[in-house]
Amino acid sequence: MAHCCTPMPHELPKAYEPGAIEAHWAEYWIKEKLFSVKTPPPGESRPVFTLLLPPPNVTGRLHMGHMLNQTQMDVLVRWHRMRGFLTLWLPGTDHAGIATQMMVERQLAKEGKKRRDMGREAFIERVWEWKRHYGGAILDQMKRLGASVDWDREYFTMDENLSHAVRDVFVRLYEEGLIYRGKYIVNWCPRCGTAISDLEVKHEDVQGKLYEIRYPVMGTNEFITVATTRPETMLGDTAVAVNEKDERYRHLHGKKVLLPLMNREIPIITDELANPEFGTGAVKVTPAHDPNDFQAGLRHNLPQIDVMDEHAHMNQNAGPYAGLDRHAAREQVVHDLRSQGLLVAEKDYTVPLGKCDRCGTVVEPRLSTQWFVKIAPLAKRAIEVVEAGEVTIIPENYSQIYLNWMNNIHDWCISRQLWWGHRIPAWRCAGCNEMMVAREAPSKCTKCASSQLEQDTDVLDTWFSSGLLPFTTLGWPQKTRDQEVFYPTTLLITAYEILFFWVARMIMFGCHFMDGHHQDPALKAASCWGGKKDDSVPFRRVYIHALVRDAERQKMSKTKGNVVDPIEVIEKYGTDATRFTLAAMSSPGTDIAFNPSRTDGYRAFANKIWNAARFMFMNLDRVAPGFTPGASGSETRTHTGIAGFEANSLEDRWILSRFNRVAQQVHESLDAYRFDNAATSIYDFFWGEFCDWYIELIKPRLADGADKETARIACGNLVRLFEASLRLLHPVMPFITEEIWQAIYDGKPPLKSIALACYPTADQHQVDLQAETDMAILQDLIVSVRNLRAELKVEQKLRVPIQVFAEDTAVRALIEHNQGAVERLANVQSIEFARGSLAKLPGARHTARFDVHVVYEKPIDVLAERARLAKELERIEKEIANGQRQLSNEQFLAKAPADVVEGLRRRAKELEVLRDKTKSKLDQLK
Repeated sequence: MAHCCTPMPHELPKAYEPGAIEAHWAEYWIKEKLFSVKTPPPGESRPVFTLLLPPPNVTGRLHMGHMLNQTQMDVLVRWHRMRGFLTLWLPGTDHAGIATQMMVERQLAKEGKKRRDMGREAFIERVWEWKRHYGGAILDQMKRLGASVDWDREYFTMDENLSHAVRDVFVRLYEEGLIYRGKYIVNWCPRCGTAISDLEVKHEDVQGKLYEIRYPVMGTNEFITVATTRPETMLGDTAVAVNEKDERYRHLHGKKVLLPLMNREIPIITDELANPEFGTGAVKVTPAHDPNDFQAGLRHNLPQIDVMDEHAHMNQNAGPYAGLDRHAAREQVVHDLRSQGLLVAEKDYTVPLGKCDRCGTVVEPRLSTQWFVKIAPLAKRAIEVVEAGEVTIIPENYSQIYLNWMNNIHDWCISRQLWWGHRIPAWRCAGCNEMMVAREAPSKCTKCASSQLEQDTDVLDTWFSSGLLPFTTLGWPQKTRDQEVFYPTTLLITAYEILFFWVARMIMFGCHFMDGHHQDPALKAASCWGGKKDDSVPFRRVYIHALVRDAERQKMSKTKGNVVDPIEVIEKYGTDATRFTLAAMSSPGTDIAFNPSRTDGYRAFANKIWNAARFMFMNLDRVAPGFTPGASGSETRTHTGIAGFEANSLEDRWILSRFNRVAQQVHESLDAYRFDNAATSIYDFFWGEFCDWYIELIKPRLADGADKETARIACGNLVRLFEASLRLLHPVMPFITEEIWQAIYDGKPPLKSIALACYPTADQHQVDLQAETDMAILQDLIVSVRNLRAELKVEQKLRVPIQVFAEDTAVRALIEHNQGAVERLANVQSIEFARGSLAKLPGARHTARFDVHVVYEKPIDVLAERARLAKELERIEKEIANGQRQLSNEQFLAKAPADVVEGLRRRAKELEVLRDKTKSKLDQLK
């Protein structure tokens, strides 16, 4: 090992300590740039595997969702790299507009400062300073965890090249008429001080009130009653709507009402907004505070009166309520309506309340001037490519969820009232009010030539820039060789919660801006995507991973106090054990109930491998010093089976066959994203077959005094098998496999890392089903004897004889030929072959292939046993006497329930049987 001072060749420390090992190899992989990818020139024919890391927020810290996501990605990336693919995994971080700005504002608040006092430029510089100091924490954690990304290509979504691409996209969409600016009702978060998208609003049902309010009809003594859950917004009402077909209000068409509290006359309009079958059939219309009312207002040319400011306090349009917080205003409005006799009823009502997903503040529907993407033309292509199979979403049920959402999509509000982010490239002329959209800041107005221009203060939604990453990280808007090689990317692994936030938008943008792009035909064919016609899509497949829950299958949350910190788990059990846990529990469509005790089990698995390696090195240095498996590296790079393995014995033929079949199973599992099946196959093989059986079976061939040539072959086979098994395990447990693999070559490996070695694939010529069948019979026999010994409570060190009956002569010959192994592994003194079935004997077991009987009588202390049986007999006879007294008592029999009497009679019979058996045992002991 390159980093350990070892007194002997190949020696591993006695104790497996993952911390030191993992830190060393994580640093080594980065230092050696093992995962950096050079863009190949035309003529490259290797298949390509490209993966984009879902960029974590620059404010983020690793959580279990990240850990699962990155484990699955790293497993697949390492697997493909070892299979000879040209493999690129692109890392980066997202500037996370709202989250980062909030983080820095909190920091300023501790210093007694506010961003508005600093000014925009100074605040943004402060955010960049914060990013330089704290922004790389999650990537540092990724490096520590050994993520095999190309760190030379690391990006940040506000890097200059990506910012230029964002501006270019905005301008192109604006010029195509797909971006527009307009007034509309948006979701407004008063805490964050910005518009947020529908996807950023989380709805929950809460107990609220439904208020019924009377509006006086002008010129009459009538009232019209409306119902609302938000009475404070009535201050901005500009109409009352009734349905044209509602006969109850036909006589009021064209009349006006006096808006309570504000004494403003507003019209009664007829509109489909009013449903005659709901409530009173009349509804208040507040165009500035409700999206449906806004549309009705446009249809009837109603005024739009905004009665709240950006902090959800009532503004000057709210009259006497100006300055009140919206909740205080509601209380005051209800009080005033009640005192004026205009509050008809106040009923309990379940309100679907929208809250900001970021900070939990109740969202306010607010009329605001924003920038929007006209989404329907972009969504059309994004729907078609999924329906046509150009993009495959796994598990399949998510495809329909995606399509349902896309078919009902609304225009996307992309402007945010923040300072941190990609500023919208639009400038307004102070002279003529002309709006100019440009890639670079214009020097003068294109209409009036004025130089007094002011850039729009809003920034773009973070998802706008991240939606471009599959192609902007490869050099777009320029046409680059990187795009020819690596676009479309192969796979995206992500969580369901950002299927619409991110995945859908990447598909829309990719199909639009990469339309006409063609991947290098040779690489496309080599990657098995020849059947795919559309190279504009951002990725060929999307795999939606599960949610990591706690051990009770509850969603993790800080409120519940059940959040599991992956760093704490890693520090306790090691990265490899944590990764293996997540892989072993990753089944498509099934959430993970994470339990650290499971990780403890896989820490034991790593320890088992470590101890097996120590056993191997101990024998290697004694039997075949200087031996390495294929010192030239040719065997390390072989694709199929295990080269040089001399399968002369049954156990050799068996383990070689099992290795090849397990390699095939792992390939099939990973190809289907069945990380659980892949991990289980490797675990069962490495621990259950290799360590527990094969090593035990070959120990006599390695023992002192064994034939030297036999020992040399056994040792060579052991090392070759161990090396190949490490390669099989490496994608899931990269650290321990690297450590032992390097030690196998005594610090002089044929390649810089096991990560660059070939992944094992099955060689059908090395599959021997007969050897597997024969070994299964021997294993069944040995396990049967072990179980019988346990049932008979035979002392562990005591060797006992067994009898075996095998009707099939081939089975008997097999057992006879391997009698030594059976005797040693089952702790058997001798084997006697019976002429007939043993199934009816006590201490025997019957199977389809054989009967086996353990010949054993447990030695006992006769005096002590006689005393115990005498005491037991005394107890039984006493209980019999008590029962007889009750059953001979006529008065008891007359009063006792029938079932009780019947129970006593049954018990009496049982006791008589027990008494006879106990007496018989006592007589035998005499």
